[in-house]
Amino acid sequence: MEILKLVNLKKYFGGVRALDGISTTLHEGEVVTIIGPNGAGKTTLINTISGYVFPDSGRIIYMNEDITKSTPIERVNKGIVRSFQLVNTFDKLTVYENILVSLISSRKYQNKMTKTLDSYTDILEEAESILKLFELGDKADNLITSISYGDRKLVDVAISFALNPKLIMLDEPTSGVATKDKDDIMKKILEAIMKTGVTAMIIEHDMDIVFRYGKRVMVMHQGKIIADGGVEEIRKDEEIKKILLGGVYA
Repeated sequence: MEILKLVNLKKYFGGVRALDGISTTLHEGEVVTIIGPNGAGKTTLINTISGYVFPDSGRIIYMNEDITKSTPIERVNKGIVRSFQLVNTFDKLTVYENILVSLISSRKYQNKMTKTLDSYTDILEEAESILKLFELGDKADNLITSISYGDRKLVDVAISFALNPKLIMLDEPTSGVATKDKDDIMKKILEAIMKTGVTAMIIEHDMDIVFRYGKRVMVMHQGKIIADGGVEEIRKDEEIKKILLGGVYA
C-alpha cells in the first residue's frame, strides 16, 4: 500500500533551492534512511511533509489524500508524526509521565478528564506498552534529567510513537549520543518500527549507522534526490563518495 507520494516538491528560501523537484514514493512498512551533506535539504523535506513549511509548488499525497495545504495538527491527527534533532521532553517529569502526557494529548483526554488518572486504564496500559517497546521500563520513575542523553533520545522517539503514527519521521535520532551507545539506540528504534509496522523516514549523519542498519537509502544534495537504492548500491557509488563520504568507505 502506498503511504506517501511526493510530486515535484519545490521550496526556495530566497535564492536557496532547499527542495528542487523532489519526487518519491514510500510504501507501508518501508524504512527509508535519508543522508546528505549539510544544507542538502533533508530537514526541509521533513518540515514540508509534516506541515511546518509549505512547498512553493508540488504536491504531498498521503494515503491517497492531497495534504499539501494541511496544517501540522491536521497531519498529526492523520498519523504523520516527527521528532526533532534536539530532544523535546518535559524535564520536570519522569520518563513514565512524559509518555502519559503524550498519550493524554493524542487521545484528546486533557479537556474531558472527570476522574483520576488511575481510572483511565487504557492510557496507563498503553504507556506501559510503549515503555516496554523501547525497553525503558526500568527507568519509568526516573526524572528525565537523571537519565543518559541516549535514553532521553529514546524517550523523545517513544513520545512520538505515543501519538500512534502511521508515518514517522526521525531527525537524527543518534546525534549527540555517545558512540558506544549509538548501536543500542538504533537497534531499539528499528525494533519498535518493525514491531509496530509503521512507515519511517530517518535522517542520519553517521555513515557507520547507515551502512549497518539501513535498507533503502535516499541521498540528497543541493535540494535534489541524487540517489535512491539499497545500502550496497549507495556504498559503491563513486559519485556519492565524492559528494558525501570523501572516498572513505569502500
